[in-house]
Amino acid sequence: MSKVHAVFGGFVPDHHVAVWACSLAFPQGGETEALKRLNYYLWDSDLIAKYFEIRNGMLGGDYSTKFGPWLAAGCLSPRTVYHEIKKYEAQRGANKSTYWAIFELIWRDYFRFYAAKHGSCIFFPGGPAGLTSVAWSADSELWDRWAQGQTGLPLVDANMRELQQTGWMSNRGRQNVASYLALDLGIDWRRGASLFEQLLLDYDVASNWGNWVAAAGMTGGRINHFNITKQSKDYDPDGHYIRHWLPELQNVPTSRIHEPWLMSRAEQDQYGVQIGVHYPAPIPASRFGRPHGDGNHRIGVDPASTGYREVSGSRNSSRGSSRRVGRGSSRG
Repeated sequence: MSKVHAVFGGFVPDHHVAVWACSLAFPQGGETEALKRLNYYLWDSDLIAKYFEIRNGMLGGDYSTKFGPWLAAGCLSPRTVYHEIKKYEAQRGANKSTYWAIFELIWRDYFRFYAAKHGSCIFFPGGPAGLTSVAWSADSELWDRWAQGQTGLPLVDANMRELQQTGWMSNRGRQNVASYLALDLGIDWRRGASLFEQLLLDYDVASNWGNWVAAAGMTGGRINHFNITKQSKDYDPDGHYIRHWLPELQNVPTSRIHEPWLMSRAEQDQYGVQIGVHYPAPIPASRFGRPHGDGNHRIGVDPASTGYREVSGSRNSSRGSSRRVGRGSSRG
């Protein structure tokens, strides 16, 4: 059994192995390896002390704790993580980052209580809010393009290809791909949740389905609609993450990497990528389902009165409720 297959005692799909081994490289499953990771992230590297500043990363192994797979598999107790962080704070000092890491554990608990309260409603099309009037699209082409990372939006595509090839996706990525599937394409959000259930190494029921039902706007609370291009520019400003997972765009300069469809024919020739041939053109807005409408034209409804919010993203923002998708799982 390879080291990659040893994660969770061997429960890693074959197609994850090659890329997983060179991208994040979770060493092995089991409590011993989980505690090694905990010791590394706190005591060996002091990464926990700058967690708040790096937590929105997408590329590499240390921008987040990566405790999620071990937590999901029962190899690591959230209480152990909590008490170890408190011990760290006592010996090396508490700061916003140590507080935020514990806060992530609280979000994990939140979704367990949320699932206990709402039960099977978190699996219904209309969610706990019971929004039965929402019509979800059954467009198979749009679903396939999203699932395979062929939407023409580099941030979405890079994240979906990482998921398909490794079983992992950052918290920031999960928020964006979920928002795009449900709130732009209007595809039944449960299909996205089911795909995540199939592929995520850190999958657990409450965090996954609770986050997805929130991303789809089915909780009755605020709806966070992400501006994908703005998020891409904010959280992958140099395009390193995009180029890593979309090799067809590797020669595209930073000025075009987030919106490659804006390249002229001369630029496409210069950078060796033809939009619509080597990399797909973005899905036209005319095919969007947008079950909730958007901030400019919600049918018969004042967006401000219902908590609709377009999330542009900012490195220095506190993120508010936009942190929900992936929360409590990818970060532990």
